[in-house]
Amino acid sequence: MVNQITLTGMILAAAPIGEYDRRVVILTRERGKISAFARGARRPNSALMGVTSPFSFGEFTVYEGRTSYTLVSASISNYFQELRTDVEGAYYGFYFMDLAGYYAREANDETEMLKLLYQTLRALTNPHIPNALIRCIYELKAVTVNGEGPQVMECMMCGDRERDKIFSVRRGGVLCTQCAGSHIADGMRLLPSTLYTLQYIVCSPVEKLYNFVVKDEVLKELQKLTKAYLDEYLGKHFKSLDILETIVR
Repeated sequence: MVNQITLTGMILAAAPIGEYDRRVVILTRERGKISAFARGARRPNSALMGVTSPFSFGEFTVYEGRTSYTLVSASISNYFQELRTDVEGAYYGFYFMDLAGYYAREANDETEMLKLLYQTLRALTNPHIPNALIRCIYELKAVTVNGEGPQVMECMMCGDRERDKIFSVRRGGVLCTQCAGSHIADGMRLLPSTLYTLQYIVCSPVEKLYNFVVKDEVLKELQKLTKAYLDEYLGKHFKSLDILETIVR
């Protein structure tokens, strides 16, 4: 087929179509977020049945039509089987995929978002990193990859890197105490370790994000800051997050 192409990606969502078909949303490296029809994928003997579930990562061969894609075959390298048997881990994963899907666009270069999602799901299978920390890292890095991350390296007003800093969600980053004065109503004073962690998350390559843990007081500050930042700049409500927060409450 002239228009048959192979894409590297991950299935973000799947839904039944008709009696036997399935529609899948795939975050791909080459074409961004696409939708594809998997014809006959719900038949018990279909080769597509086991490769069209969320979390499936690998190579997807699709036929590119004029207005849609049709999934022909898939070679899955990671099913993230551990998440399929862990309710909490699975719902963290569903939320992370929803957030990636919200930001991703078709025909856009989504290499970094795909890489971030893959590395984050791998981190969820690591028992040595708390899931709450993984969520903070993922959320902050996702908004950064999307170009909406906070300015955390220097004062947004004067560029100072030495003085103590406060974080302002409305200003979108850190301000030194001299510039902030007393007129920044939403200023958050951060522990030095929290500021360093924030800088590390925003500035580090995806491959190096999930190699540390933090103390409880740092995690609490990160959670508070990240929630406030996403509430201000994301503008999207996810049902998967509601379910996740019910589970981990």
